[in-house]
Amino acid sequence: MITIDFKCLRPNAGSRILDVGCGTGRHTAAAWDLNKGLVVGADPAVDDLVAARERLGLHARLKPHSGNAWSLVGADMIRLPFKDGRFDIVICSEVLEHIAGWRLAVKEGIRVLKPGGHLVISVPRRWPETICWALSAEYRRCPGGHIRIFKTDELLRPILADGLTLWRTHCAHGLHTPYWWLKCLLGIERSRLWPVTVYQRFLTWEMMKKPRLTRRLEHWLNPVIGKSVVFYFRKAI
Repeated sequence: MITIDFKCLRPNAGSRILDVGCGTGRHTAAAWDLNKGLVVGADPAVDDLVAARERLGLHARLKPHSGNAWSLVGADMIRLPFKDGRFDIVICSEVLEHIAGWRLAVKEGIRVLKPGGHLVISVPRRWPETICWALSAEYRRCPGGHIRIFKTDELLRPILADGLTLWRTHCAHGLHTPYWWLKCLLGIERSRLWPVTVYQRFLTWEMMKKPRLTRRLEHWLNPVIGKSVVFYFRKAI
């Protein structure tokens, strides 16, 4: 499930892309597939990095003649082990809602970004997330879960104050929002209930097959009930 629209970023050959809080590497692998340069995934969780390595290894086996490279780093997101201005693109997707020091993580992302480079951040959209919290105390209290719901101004203000320019925003995963509402309503741990399993199978099928009808349906749903909101910033030169 890819949240970031890489097409609008148009990385050049030789670009360096950093995926902060890469988890199991879904966006790291998607960036590697662009075949544009070096892609680095950074995350403090060893188990997630192992899964990301397996994912990227599979992609490399499927594209053995790709000219780009990838690397994974175990790193605290508020103390990244990179020099200033190292990367052309920094991605932080569905991460900030999980961590206490989110402002420090954003500052680190800006620090390692080149002048003129792009910072891309996605977080859960406020009102669909609020419904999830209202439906299920379990959802908001589970270990490693979401510890905050962002207001747009709360997220944008410190980034714009650091001199970055917001040049695009959009919502994503409109088909996924009802699934999470359903899980919250029926119980987060009750994943074997038939309404949940049927919807999950539908989402898996849709992501694998990408039929035109459901792609168009999600395009219509994203502005209305998209679960994630994505912000694209450019660092001043």
